[in-house]
Amino acid sequence: MPSSAPKLPVSLAANPKLSSWVKFTDGDRVAISPGKVEIGQGIVTALAQIAADELDVDISRIEMIRASTAMSPNEGVTSGSLSIQQSGRALRHACAEVRQRFLRVASERLDVDVSLLDVDDGTISGPGNVRISYWELAGDVSLDHDATAETRAKSIAKRVVAGQSVQRVDIPDKVFARPRFIHDLTLPGLLHGRVLRPQISGAKLIALDEEAARAVPGLVAIVRDGGFSGVVADSEAAADAALKALRKGATWSAGEPLPDEDDLAGFLRSQPVETSMIDTRMAARARKPAQTLRRQYTRPYIAHASIAPSCAMAQWDGERVHVWTHSQGVYLLRADLAIVLKLPPENIVVEHMEGAGCYGHNAADDVALDAALLARAADRRPLRVQWSRHDEMSHAPFGAAMAIEIEADLDADNEIVGWRHAIWSNGHAARPGRAAQPALLAATEIANPYPRMISTNPPAANGGGGDRNSVPLYDFPAWTITSHRLLTMPVRTSALRTLGGQGNVFAIESLLDEIAALRGEDPIAFRLRHLRDERARDVIRAAARRAGWKPQKRAGIGQGVGFARYKNTGAYCAAIAEIEGADDIRVRRLTLAVDVGEAINPDGVTNQIEGGAIQATSWVLKERVRFDRSRITSTSWTDYPILTFSEVPAVDVEIIQRPEIEPVGAGEAAHGPVTAAIANAVYDYLGVRVRDLPITRDRIIAAMELAS
Repeated sequence: MPSSAPKLPVSLAANPKLSSWVKFTDGDRVAISPGKVEIGQGIVTALAQIAADELDVDISRIEMIRASTAMSPNEGVTSGSLSIQQSGRALRHACAEVRQRFLRVASERLDVDVSLLDVDDGTISGPGNVRISYWELAGDVSLDHDATAETRAKSIAKRVVAGQSVQRVDIPDKVFARPRFIHDLTLPGLLHGRVLRPQISGAKLIALDEEAARAVPGLVAIVRDGGFSGVVADSEAAADAALKALRKGATWSAGEPLPDEDDLAGFLRSQPVETSMIDTRMAARARKPAQTLRRQYTRPYIAHASIAPSCAMAQWDGERVHVWTHSQGVYLLRADLAIVLKLPPENIVVEHMEGAGCYGHNAADDVALDAALLARAADRRPLRVQWSRHDEMSHAPFGAAMAIEIEADLDADNEIVGWRHAIWSNGHAARPGRAAQPALLAATEIANPYPRMISTNPPAANGGGGDRNSVPLYDFPAWTITSHRLLTMPVRTSALRTLGGQGNVFAIESLLDEIAALRGEDPIAFRLRHLRDERARDVIRAAARRAGWKPQKRAGIGQGVGFARYKNTGAYCAAIAEIEGADDIRVRRLTLAVDVGEAINPDGVTNQIEGGAIQATSWVLKERVRFDRSRITSTSWTDYPILTFSEVPAVDVEIIQRPEIEPVGAGEAAHGPVTAAIANAVYDYLGVRVRDLPITRDRIIAAMELAS
């Protein structure tokens, strides 16, 4: 029989020392040190709430420490909407055990049984008005012990802070312009660096005339290591001028051809692939189909497109280097830096600072290596490297393009009797620290270069990659899901918010809508009829009720629905889109219902769903990486437009609070459902199906011409 012995949460089991998570500091404060990082998702606030609850201290006493390889627990990477599941559970258990350790020592000091002691804002009290604080006891309570699995966290009824919309702890610094973003960080003696990169895809630096660059006032050094080259200067203006002069003296190889952007699906489906069977279900009783619908859906390469380009700082001290970065994984970045710099990992400190948006594996890790390489010429002074918008939009990893083909077998009543879903895509993960070779851009450029990593897909246990959300949550009698991962990489691809989830949900939900229309059935009723999961049914019903859904077509607007459970294990989300527009589609309103289990900070959950919904709207209507056969051409906001403030729809979110269920993350729940809801609303509004993202005016016209 399986063991029923309690187990530590995964992150705590990997980092069991209590003192690595919790410290009591001067000024009656509590330092909480998670290994997850703040990337705009409000995670430090939710984690502070969990700690405040379990320790019985006011949240104002909590100081959240930025992740650093010098002191923080190693929680891998902040991604996949897993921070609450991993770090939250670890902190909840660790803080509960810390509280118990203090209570046991207080019991001895106060000569009061533990069961009679209470804690209020860090002060332990008992009968007879005896009291003592955590901080008075801190010298007698050692937290240099491993956590045990015996301690129980508080019951739901005893939690006071979790479940409340506490004000985010990171906002005041941002409002009052205190340096919380890495772009605002400055250090004494700071120098500035820029890196020379090719305009042509895959081109290599083969010769460099440095004479003009050396004449630029303020230049400190020119760095050359094989095909890697950059400048160090005493100001950003000098660095930019030196780089411009250096570029004029550069000679590049011919580069590598890019695919035909107008036939991206054809390219994806023609390349060498690694094929994986993701899932299969055999029908209890095979039924012969009366017809088979075969549909192809595509999404383009998508840029992370953070508002500010990637930035990092580095400072050498002999054979040691300190790196400041907005990477999602400080320990994983350190591992790759150690390989490239040929240093023991303990000689490298990687410290997190917030960046201006993230949305997955952008260039934060790449620019950290750039800074470390250039800083060797800075004579122990700190050096800051910020990429240009052009570099960010052409050299950072992109979200992978996808071609998805679904075949739906229908019986004579247009009921689904079989379902086949196939995906062609590059891998969706090429993060640092996960392979024997580094995944950083400059590592492929130096004199002894490493090969460019071919992106892989996370395993199914971690939600998958290109196949994420490809297994239907609906109760179809039979299905086969296959994934074809490309073994060629015309451009760098890695993790973008939801990985393959957005594309797969778009495809599944679009075809479901089409089948419902064939049957003349309300698309919401059709979905509910094919779902057994009551939490799934609840979010769809809640979104429909809140949006005032009516099956009948409404004059002047289109409405559509989309649903998914992120990774089939995370947050449930349903979206209703309302659209309008004469020349271009405009999303006027999005109504969403979400179930994340226990919502630690409801306002934070709402923020994440709103942000995801708005970003998904931008992806659906506008965003795609553009290129010709030799270079990326979408290197500015003009060429890569995103949703503007005036185009942002009204977003209404309902949270189904379930405090009795373990919490999950909300950051990636909305993208797939919103994408599908908008696409389905386009059909409701115009009567045509657009199966290629983004849904632009040209594609709508093409769909109309095809339909006629």
